[in-house]
Amino acid sequence: MKSAYLTLPIAAALFSLAAHYEKGPAARAAEYPAPSWGPFVSTDSATESEVVGKVILEGKAPGNHAINMAADPECAKSHTGPATSEDVVVGPANALANVVVYISDGLANRAFDPPKGSAVIEQKGCQYRGHVVALEAGQKLLVQNDDPTTHNIHPQPANNREWNQSQAQGVPPIEATFGREEIAIPVKCNIHPWMKGYIAVFKHPYFAVTGKDGSFVLKGLPAGTYTLTAWQEKLGTLTQKVTVGSKEEKKVEFVFKSQAGD
Repeated sequence: MKSAYLTLPIAAALFSLAAHYEKGPAARAAEYPAPSWGPFVSTDSATESEVVGKVILEGKAPGNHAINMAADPECAKSHTGPATSEDVVVGPANALANVVVYISDGLANRAFDPPKGSAVIEQKGCQYRGHVVALEAGQKLLVQNDDPTTHNIHPQPANNREWNQSQAQGVPPIEATFGREEIAIPVKCNIHPWMKGYIAVFKHPYFAVTGKDGSFVLKGLPAGTYTLTAWQEKLGTLTQKVTVGSKEEKKVEFVFKSQAGD
């Protein structure tokens, strides 16, 4: 009778563990929610400021390589011409796309609740859209498959829980969250090795990803002095100090320099 009594908690634990691993990797990762950054701290909307700017590339843009998608005919058929990588995307007037610009210092102990809206990664043409996605810790991420083939989404974080999940055509989006700040998490597809992207996770809302015009806006900043950082996957990071007064719009520019051999 004594031995049977001792096996009850063990059996319960094994049942709980089995139930946990019956879930998909993304669902298991969601069981580790974002740590509490404290109560939401708002600013006076009458005194909020913003930083606006542009990111450009000085020098010759590194060439992106052609992607051979012949291994999956469905991927190859989705492109009318040759597909290319998106390591460095340069728009008109040397504007630099896919650069993450964010406040890296100066917010002190201010804390923010994650937004209710979701960030989205589309898999389209067997490439990630967007190539770089940014969101807040605890914010929902939706990963959807718009291709007529199966993908395998595999974020590889250093400061968050890693997960790896297949997604067939036509199934509902994968839902996931990341609990900790990390800039930036590489994402790959284990089925299509050319598929690469990044997820940047922040504990505050003051970040942006540049489009092909290289522009960004950081809204709702309280007056103060901040360190502003720009991150690009191949070109590294740049920083600068910026001071904004009450209701001020501060304009800044980041200039990345193309390195020989890129």
